[in-house]
Amino acid sequence: MEKAGNVSGARFYYLKNDAVKLEFALINFALDFLSKNSFTLMTTPMIIKKEILQGAGFLPYGKEDTYKIEKEDKYLVGTSEQALCGYFANNIFEKKNLPSKLCGYSSCFRTEAGSHGKDTKGIFRVHQFEKIEMFIFCHPNESWMEFEELINTAEEMMKLLELPYRVVNICTGDIGVVASKKYDIEVWFPSQKKYKELVSCSNCTDYQARRLNIKYRTKTGTAPEGFVHTLNSTAIAIQRTIAAIIENYQQKDKSIKIPKVLVKYFGKDKIEIEKKELGDKIK
Repeated sequence: MEKAGNVSGARFYYLKNDAVKLEFALINFALDFLSKNSFTLMTTPMIIKKEILQGAGFLPYGKEDTYKIEKEDKYLVGTSEQALCGYFANNIFEKKNLPSKLCGYSSCFRTEAGSHGKDTKGIFRVHQFEKIEMFIFCHPNESWMEFEELINTAEEMMKLLELPYRVVNICTGDIGVVASKKYDIEVWFPSQKKYKELVSCSNCTDYQARRLNIKYRTKTGTAPEGFVHTLNSTAIAIQRTIAAIIENYQQKDKSIKIPKVLVKYFGKDKIEIEKKELGDKIK
């Protein structure tokens, strides 16, 4: 973090060696899992037009937390949800093609405005991070069923990683203007003796679809019957999940056990720590 601070400023970081391998193990695990669960895998743009952010509900409400590109009406993506939501802007779905399930992987950028003094150490709250997002376009009659399936999918990933977690039903005053209902998955961090958010799962009903003009119809050539519903959930927030694994899997000898489900992606079952003159370092 100190080296990154010299290069980029506060809340930036470098990952090295096994930490990099752990990052890609998480990515590959998540992509394999979501592919098996009928999600279309996508990488997404990291620059978003203003009108797409507005349609997705991230402007003006999230303006302070968004990096704007100077002299352009474009912004750095804060989550691949924004790009996935805009993928079908001004589109009419055939009812038979719903639901459409997308999985987006991208780097994400956030100013973390209003986070002064929060999580100032480590990689839990940073300006640049990697995240895999799930996004669903569905028929209005199916959105609440899809919502429960979506949070179940996110939960299943936590179970496979064997991380201690809880699901929180977020109160209306904390879910903002876009979502109709929102769940968070919080994971236990022993060193802080508290649960911390790793996953956010929302049913936005037709809020985003109306603003981005995303509709559905029964047959080709017929008039649209209404707006689709949109749902989103974090699959894996990479840096936060790395922190959670280190917290929950550190052994007495300071080695870090690798979750069983990640061993085939990581290539070994633990990260050894060796003592050096300049402190503990990952081999």
